[in-house]
Order: sequence, then structure tokens, then C-alpha cells
Amino acid sequence: MNYNLVEMYVDDEIRNKVLEVIDSKRYIKGPETKGFEEEFADYLGVRNAVTTSSGTTALHLIYYALGLALGDEIIAPSHTFIATVSPAMHLGVKPVFADIEEETYCVDPEDVRKKISEKTKAIVAVHLYGHPANMKALREIADEHGLYLIEDACQAHGAEYNDQKVGNFGDATAFSFFPSKVMTVAGDGGMVAGNNTELLDRIAMLRDQGRTTKYKHTALGFNFRMSEILAGVGRIQLKHLDRWLERRNHIASIYSEVLSSHCTIPVVAEGVRHSFYVYTIRLRDREWLQAHLKKHEIASGIYYPIPVHLQPAVRDIITPKHLPVTEKVVDEILSLPMHPFLSDKDAQFIAEKVKEFLEGEI
Repeated sequence: MNYNLVEMYVDDEIRNKVLEVIDSKRYIKGPETKGFEEEFADYLGVRNAVTTSSGTTALHLIYYALGLALGDEIIAPSHTFIATVSPAMHLGVKPVFADIEEETYCVDPEDVRKKISEKTKAIVAVHLYGHPANMKALREIADEHGLYLIEDACQAHGAEYNDQKVGNFGDATAFSFFPSKVMTVAGDGGMVAGNNTELLDRIAMLRDQGRTTKYKHTALGFNFRMSEILAGVGRIQLKHLDRWLERRNHIASIYSEVLSSHCTIPVVAEGVRHSFYVYTIRLRDREWLQAHLKKHEIASGIYYPIPVHLQPAVRDIITPKHLPVTEKVVDEILSLPMHPFLSDKDAQFIAEKVKEFLEGEI
């Protein structure tokens, strides 16, 4: 494709950093990891950050460190990637799925409130596509019922809600640095961030085989560490993040200007800074549009065609309940190319090709 859905940034500084780490012969638990954790925490404005091997293991560590176990329930959206809930399910925790707000695609606080039971222990707020969930309402609900509030910010690096970066609202927050994300580590990688120092210290210990010294294990932990090479890449990517976010929002504005009267375009709620991990429109007959775009070497994608509550691996365990907004949206969504290396001319061309199809000019 001439116009890829995503592209990773690589420069000579990143290439040289990889060689530098290789030559150092320090491949785990070294200065790159420590530096990345400190710099990411500083960027978010939180007290602590702990690197992990992926966004999935970041969530696993949060659920495990909070003591969630067999018989407990968490409330989460179904319109998300399965890793939002699969780590909890491995611990015997039952996900209870709430519907989403049709405009933002984030979990609907009112439906969350309806789903709370005596077994509920946590609410998981997914900042889907890079748009922050309604954290004020969700924080109030969590506090009212004595629940943990967990942020899944795997798609929302640098996104803001009421002038604070996501990661500042929950008891702990998971980030992913998978290659398609807003910033990456050139492989699988993740981070847990937050202001609860005791919880983050426990997560750091669990992430490294549950040890407090080299051969003293105070808990049965995991090997969920990030390598020094990946941490080094992450540190360089982080330096570019704000510039990339500005570019993503600019590209989104070009798309929206062309398409606003032709299909449903993304909404940015008041007080929100969107990270635009993806730019998602809604329309009928998206398969025909995808075929049209492909002819012009324009990639597109569907995030996500099957909601989690209807996934075979989940449906076989938990009887699915109807989520009307979620089930409507997943049949209409389509994401266009979104990365900071698209030129204005590229974005205009892509938007015009979508408009061309929607106006029936093909």
C-alpha cells in the first residue's frame, strides 16, 4: 500500500541506540529501563511507572496486584481488544460488559452503574482509539461503591482529560507499546503507571519473579520484564510524542473537514485531547468502500469487528448479553490511515477518495 494504516518511526538515533545497548552487554534491568520508567512517569505527571513485556502483561499485573481472584467481577466495555479482560479471566475473574457511548465509543458510565453487583471489584475504563473515557463520572461511581478504577490507556499515550494526561485518574493504568501504537518500542512492550507507590512497587516486584533481592522471592511472580533494547527505543520515541500528537490531530482535522457531511466522523468531547491512535468513521457498506480504497493503494482497518462478549473464547464461558450500541457500531466502523508521516497532500487525497465513494462518483 502507498498509504499504510500505521507506520513506525525509525531514525539514526534509534538505530544507534540499539547498537549501543548490544555493545553494553547489559540486556535487562539496566539504565535504559530505569530511564524509560522515570521519563514516562515524568511525562504523565505521575509518581511511578513500571515497564512490562506488553500491554497485556501490564493489565495482568494490575489485576493480580490488586488481588482480583476467582468469584470477583470487573466491569469493562466489550468494544475493545480482548486483552482488556483476558488477563482477568485467567485469574478466574468474570468480566461484566457495559455498553458504550455512541459518540466517543468509550464505556457508558450510566450502564456501568447498572451493572454493579456485590461481586464487582473494579471498573476498567478503556480510552478507545485514543479518546479518554468519562473519567469524572467513572471516578465518582468507583468512589461511591468502593471499587478500583483501572485505566486501559493502551491506545491513548499523551491523551488528556480536563488538562491532565490519562494515567492520573485510576488506581493504576496500563499502556502498550506494540508497533502500531502512537509510540512504540519496536516490539511488544508495556508500562504500568500511577500514583499509588505501594501498588506500583508491588507490580515492579511481581514483574521480576516476585523477588526483592536476586535470590529472595517474597511472592510468586512472573517474568514480565522489558528488555534494555526496547526500553532504549521507547525513550527516544517518547521525545517525539507530543509532536506526533499534534500531527495526528492535524491529519484528523483534514479528514473531518472533507468528510463531516458525508459520514459519521470522530467526536472530540469538551476538555479532551485525543491521541488519534486511529481515525474511525462510520458508514454502511464499508466493504465496498474498503475495496474502493484498496484500488488506490489506501489501507483501512476495522477496530474491532467482533465485540469481546461475542468472541468464541468468551462466549463459551460467559453467556453474552445484548449490548445494543456496541453491536450496532461494530458493523459500521472503518479506520483510515493515521500516522504522523502522512503529508497534508496524502491526507487530502485519502479523504477525497472516501468522499468520492460516498458521493457515488465511482
